Amino acid sequence: MARRGANQPSVGGYNEAVVLDQIRRAHGHSRVELADATGLSAQTVSNIVQRLLDAGIVEEAGRTSSGRGKPRTTLRLVGSSRYAVGVHLDPGLITVVVLSIDGEVVARHARATPRAQDPADTVAVLIEDIQAVLSESGIDRSRIVGLGIAAPGPIDADRGIVVDPPNLLGWDRVPLRDAIAEATGLAVVLDKDVTAAAVAEKWVAAPGGAPNFAFLYLGTGLGVGLVVGDEVVRGGSGNAGEIGHIVVDPEGPSCACGLRGCIAVTCAPLPLVEEAERRGVLEADRECDDPTRVDAALTRLVRMAEDGDERARDLLQRCTVHVARALAVVSNLLDVDRIVMGGPLWDRVGPTFTEAIPPLLDEMRVARGVHPLSIAGTALGSDVGAIGAACLILDEALTPRPTSLLVPTA
Repeated sequence: MARRGANQPSVGGYNEAVVLDQIRRAHGHSRVELADATGLSAQTVSNIVQRLLDAGIVEEAGRTSSGRGKPRTTLRLVGSSRYAVGVHLDPGLITVVVLSIDGEVVARHARATPRAQDPADTVAVLIEDIQAVLSESGIDRSRIVGLGIAAPGPIDADRGIVVDPPNLLGWDRVPLRDAIAEATGLAVVLDKDVTAAAVAEKWVAAPGGAPNFAFLYLGTGLGVGLVVGDEVVRGGSGNAGEIGHIVVDPEGPSCACGLRGCIAVTCAPLPLVEEAERRGVLEADRECDDPTRVDAALTRLVRMAEDGDERARDLLQRCTVHVARALAVVSNLLDVDRIVMGGPLWDRVGPTFTEAIPPLLDEMRVARGVHPLSIAGTALGSDVGAIGAACLILDEALTPRPTSLLVPTA
């Protein structure tokens, strides 16, 4: 859904963001098309475009003809004009990327998350990787808009604090945003990993796509990022999307929350691997809570299922049914048009989920006779969290927000 501008002299910054947003979504527009799409006058569009050309953010990219009249000059973003850094802190993997304004990853670094007891040690690794990626990219720091961090929840977004994520031992109210900002000198924002993944899908993978969608995130844990009415849904404290305690198997294992059969204890990678060990499908590993070992064990389980092992297939099929039940709750509650799936461990179970979940989910949807629901894996691969973290910065800097038009009150 394209934002519309306002033809008043006091809203120049907002209108500039509207024009930039339209150029980005459409991958190029002429001045005439921009005026039509934004509702701004031709003169206002011309003035804004000239400022963007002078700043080197957009460029003229040839001419197109649409029938009668002279050919129109197409405008597009200059990818090398602005960049953002994205950091994804998953309990199993740290990924850092540098992303151009037009969505290209120009530098990347990934490593296993240290099993450190002191969060300060992990923060030091993050800073080291950020500096390494910036150096590798060779980009002038003046072109770096800022740095986004995607972390597991719960978080205190206003204060930039990682509160107490269950899979990051020792992380109790860690002021991650300020620590990274002080070390890098960059503007830093912190958001949840599931939210960042949804922002990546909205910004890079499918700009101008479905205005209502849910992003099923599979990393060390499970969560959902939400976009409704083309706006990212963060909730009152920035912690929307926690689906871990949706009950998907009333006869399932007990959960720490007091319920039974929550998706967190039936479908997250660790309990899935532990169940495979209990059934003798996988050899027991006393250090299986190490995310790297969980990843390796999950990969073995999937390969066994692909090779025809009936016990492995049964486990994955049960998991698929449970995930479909959780997604049905999300779909029925929010009536989304699209569900996208991805995350650091997505490539392990992606083929299984994308084949089996759509028909299961269709049976459970209330609105199945009213509108279709598309279901697909993300095109951004396992880096969706880091790409989304960078998009948090670009989204903050470049997306038009009607609230910016409000007059502040004393």
